[in-house]
Amino acid sequence: MTINNDHSRVIGADKNLPFSVWRPRILTVLSKITVGRLKLYEGKTQLLDVGSAPEQELITVTIVSSKAYQSMALGGSLGAAEAYMDGDWACSDLLATLELFLKNRDVLGNLDGGWAVFKKPMLRVQHWLNRDTPAQSKRNIAAHYDLGNRFFEQFLDHTMMYSSGYFQDATQSMGEASEQKMDLICQKLKLSASDHLLEIGTGWGGFACFAARNYGCRVTTTTISKAQFEKAKARVEAACLEDQVTLLQSDYRSLEGRYDKLVSIEMIEAVGLDYLPQFFEVCASLLKPGGSMLLQAITIAEEQFESAKRSVDFIQRYIFPGGALASVKALVAVSAADRAGFRLYGLEDLTPHYALTMARWRDAFEANLGEIQALGLSETFLRMWRYYFCYCEAGFRQRAIGCVHMQLHLPGFQLEVAAHD
Repeated sequence: MTINNDHSRVIGADKNLPFSVWRPRILTVLSKITVGRLKLYEGKTQLLDVGSAPEQELITVTIVSSKAYQSMALGGSLGAAEAYMDGDWACSDLLATLELFLKNRDVLGNLDGGWAVFKKPMLRVQHWLNRDTPAQSKRNIAAHYDLGNRFFEQFLDHTMMYSSGYFQDATQSMGEASEQKMDLICQKLKLSASDHLLEIGTGWGGFACFAARNYGCRVTTTTISKAQFEKAKARVEAACLEDQVTLLQSDYRSLEGRYDKLVSIEMIEAVGLDYLPQFFEVCASLLKPGGSMLLQAITIAEEQFESAKRSVDFIQRYIFPGGALASVKALVAVSAADRAGFRLYGLEDLTPHYALTMARWRDAFEANLGEIQALGLSETFLRMWRYYFCYCEAGFRQRAIGCVHMQLHLPGFQLEVAAHD
């Protein structure tokens, strides 16, 4: 193999690992890296040195098992994630490695070509079977959130908010950032004691309790996770907020009534692209005329949206089955469709805040690893979650994915205009 790069060379393969017929393809793909610096090893034998970045930006990846080559060749980027979960490759810095892959995604996209294309139809069928029907949605949510409250308590802060915080600066704690995010949402909704707020996606009850306690409003909130419902119920009772907060264990499609305002914090990712029109139609039907809604949503970059619709990534396969990310433009268009009729009047980018949030969760996860291991979780599971944290943080840092606040209103909404001197 010839590598036309001053910092690139192929050295011999490690004799301790069985030869893999898939090795040449993977080396060919990785050899095209130009941004950053990567050295690839089998054991102590160096196979590749690619890129042009200085030594302090060097990332080393070590192939532990020849199975890694097959996983990558036949599974593409998803296969690379699976190989990491299985311990078939390791690296000096997982976050930096995934960022490097994103920086070189134009050339590393070839990893998802070749033999990997034959696996895509099966993955799409599996993903389709996980689509967010009322019956399947409960199984999808249970697959993630019913892992056990003790598990999530090990890396979330005291608010138990499993969504991006809002940092005034990087020195603030995760708990402070979560409280600031909740307060920001309440301010954007202009909540008052006379409001009846509907929340779609209770989580563990953190926002419902915060809004009721600090703004005096009534809150009706729903989740389809049994574990979350039980935890939220205990928290509402402990805060003596039973008269203000009504907890439901219902699918959003079965909700009734009319509310002054509506909030949904990072629940829409579980809805699935096919059900987005229905989601916004239901939200509109649950609001009084002139009602307003705040949506906190994880989004995908506009230029990646169309291709992402035709693929299944690591998150969809292992973390949030049935889920999908829409672009900001897609969300605005679907929410404004005739049967929903929302209009956008506020949009804020929270992407940098989410990158820092993921870093804080990852740090807490590692700090409490002993407690997590005591829960009896497998090493493969732990590696999967490490990959999840780094995969998302890298995505936010490189803006492959984003996070936004969308403020939406129905016709009749009275938009306040600030006075100017």
